[in-house]
Amino acid sequence: MAATLKLTNTLTREKADFVPIDPANVRMYVCGPTVYDFAHIGNARPVIVFDVLFRLLRHFYGESHVTYVRNITDVDDKINTRAFERWTKKRSLNEEIRELTRVTAAQFHTDIAALGVLPPTHEPRATEYVCDGTRPLDMVRVIAGLIEKGHAYAAEGHVLFNVPSMPAYGRLSRRSMDDMIAGARVEVAPYKKDPTDFVLWKPSNPETEPGWDSPWGFGRPGWHIECSAMSGALLGEVFDIHAGGLDLIFPHHENEIAQTCCFTGKEVMANVWLHNGFLQVEGQKMSKSLGNFITINQLLETDTFGGRRWPGEVLRLAMLRTHYRQPIDWTVKGLEEAEATLKRLYEKVSGVMPGAISDEVVAALADDLNTPLAFAELHRIADTTKLAATLKLLGFSCDLAAIGAGAAPVDAALAAKVEPLIAARLAARAAKNFAESDRLRDELAALGIALKDGKGADGQPVTTWELKR
Repeated sequence: MAATLKLTNTLTREKADFVPIDPANVRMYVCGPTVYDFAHIGNARPVIVFDVLFRLLRHFYGESHVTYVRNITDVDDKINTRAFERWTKKRSLNEEIRELTRVTAAQFHTDIAALGVLPPTHEPRATEYVCDGTRPLDMVRVIAGLIEKGHAYAAEGHVLFNVPSMPAYGRLSRRSMDDMIAGARVEVAPYKKDPTDFVLWKPSNPETEPGWDSPWGFGRPGWHIECSAMSGALLGEVFDIHAGGLDLIFPHHENEIAQTCCFTGKEVMANVWLHNGFLQVEGQKMSKSLGNFITINQLLETDTFGGRRWPGEVLRLAMLRTHYRQPIDWTVKGLEEAEATLKRLYEKVSGVMPGAISDEVVAALADDLNTPLAFAELHRIADTTKLAATLKLLGFSCDLAAIGAGAAPVDAALAAKVEPLIAARLAARAAKNFAESDRLRDELAALGIALKDGKGADGQPVTTWELKR
């Protein structure tokens, strides 16, 4: 390999050379969606970012030598609540839950496929690993093992992990015990031995909640235990990389480490922990209360954001223009810039057969997935066969039709005529002179110009344009 892969490990807070446990089977686990609603654009960030890592690992070690697991959480109280909200009693509530998770998971797959994401090697569903004796490991066996080793206890139909039983608890998040008590958001219950203890198993109402028979009664698993069981079953006691969003460090990933290490007796669950930064929308935290909560599907299929639909590959590029560990501001302007960039690149490689992959781009990616540097290097590639191959490595199709492109290049003379008309139309709209605005729009249409109205990063109206196909 010309470049050495370096990754910033959340566990050590250092960037270091990546050394796989077994180069013939590099193993990575990424926390996937909880399938109760459409995935939002923040959910798309780890899916896209760690897809790039998956591709890079396959480039370094060979496609058949990388095992990538991304789970689906299909048992969760949010799922139960959503299923109850839509329940018409024409079928049982459990059947409603199964249908909700089936449809939502299918939509997730459709949405991320449009983002150019490769399917993982394995995509386990949590419900398949609760108490299935045919699996190498399941949740009930992990919980029973933790009780046997003195790290968990049963109380009033619940099983809880006893946090003080693990002295190293908190080493991933590096929080103080007071911070962990305040931030754990755990239910105060009289049967808890310690305020930080968290649920591994809880009782279910057989009429309204999904459940399984267990040594502790009819119930269902807590959230954290599922990833310990699924990663252990598919990747082994210790694997190479565990990844997810920054919001998962505590309590989810901290609790995964505690469960797994106390069950296996190993010092670590994964050698490298990677976490992507948060996403905000047009400078604000994304939330339903602010009206800026955006799903992947809305971006692909509606005019909710920027007054138009966006091609999946444009969303992918917009996401990768920011380093994965940094916060990202999701803006209409950023999408427009990403689209213009892709069109220019795709026009260069249209009809070109891919050749060798750029060493410079691979070196940038090998430096802790430095995608901004990778795209800077991409623009320096003169060899179109190399450009095409490198775009493919990054997960881009090189197909103009995929981004709705194909308009003829715009000449300078036409641009000199069009831009003043667009400026005049924007001024007419600002003055609420809609008759004049419509007249200018029609004049531009007669010139074969397609307009796209939206808002810039400052919230002011902007109009971009291209030649109609």
